[in-house]
Amino acid sequence: MLLAGAPFFQWSYVTSQWSQIQADLVQHVELSLIAVGIGTVLSIPLGVLAWRRRWLRAPVFGLASGLYIIPSLALFALLGGVTGYVPPRSWVTAEVALVGYTLLILIWNTVAGLHAIPQDAREAATALGYSGRARLMRVELPLALPYIFAGLRVATSTVIGLVTVTALIGLGGLGQLITYGFNISYNTPIIVGLVLSIALAAVADLLLVGAQRLVVPWSRASRRARAAAR
Repeated sequence: MLLAGAPFFQWSYVTSQWSQIQADLVQHVELSLIAVGIGTVLSIPLGVLAWRRRWLRAPVFGLASGLYIIPSLALFALLGGVTGYVPPRSWVTAEVALVGYTLLILIWNTVAGLHAIPQDAREAATALGYSGRARLMRVELPLALPYIFAGLRVATSTVIGLVTVTALIGLGGLGQLITYGFNISYNTPIIVGLVLSIALAAVADLLLVGAQRLVVPWSRASRRARAAAR
């Protein structure tokens, strides 16, 4: 909520503090990229294991769900007691929490993508002589990519929003602007932080859509075929 009685927006703040705004934006991008990258590297193998070994699904999804439902402030407080609140330890605190919020989304979408693969595709790969590992790498994971990209888009937007909360442990990227604005009852840094956060999430989503079109061109072709059939 913007502060009543304070000037709505002053462009002079942006011009005079542009270097600091840029630094906060860069930190926001770094925190987000690291969290989504590590979350992806962890989630895809866990998703494959949960899909192949049914007995693993309950513990994997249980742990991921438990992390996801913990309020962000509580999770940062719990982790900070172990990993620390002062840089560079606060980076570890922030990233462990942020990665935790990506796991459920990415694991779930990986499993859903693997479940959605037609049995005919698996049988064809087996008939061609693919081993189980080769079939996974060359057929099953590529066919699951539309689901994985959908999870990446949601996880990325979620992380970009949550990064602002890490301002409470001295990081936060654009969250520093928002916190600063509230502390001194000044709307302009709040607006700048909010607008840039939204813009960053929109740009990241567009980049992921573009990457999906490059990496998974057949999904676009299949959509066109279904549209033509209608």
